[in-house]
Amino acid sequence: MAEITLSQARAVVDAAARRSQELGTLMDIAVVDTGGNLKAFVREDGAWLGSIDISIKKARTARFFNMESGEIGKLSQPGGPLYNIEVTNDGLVSFPGGIPLRNSDGAIVGAVGVSGSTVENDHDVADAGTRGLS
Repeated sequence: MAEITLSQARAVVDAAARRSQELGTLMDIAVVDTGGNLKAFVREDGAWLGSIDISIKKARTARFFNMESGEIGKLSQPGGPLYNIEVTNDGLVSFPGGIPLRNSDGAIVGAVGVSGSTVENDHDVADAGTRGLS
């Protein structure tokens, strides 16, 4: 099984942080490996403390289900097929900002999760992070 390296995880965090700075936001950025274990993390100066846990859970959510956390959110609405899924796995986050990370072969090697601003900015910064994976 392919696995994200520490160097790659740092590159994802760095790419996400660059985008956060471009947007003028303060973010917590987490990268997890294929097992959902924290591989790299940064809390930008002044970023919300509460977003630390959210960013990690967004990354874990994306990895556990191999889809963007916002897609889980669409499926977990009342009456939806995954309603209440966010209370499983020691807590998931089902809104945008978590994205699986794929290597050049297309294999999932981990995920990135970002929190600290609007869900649109969180997703934008996470997406930028995916482009840091080499």
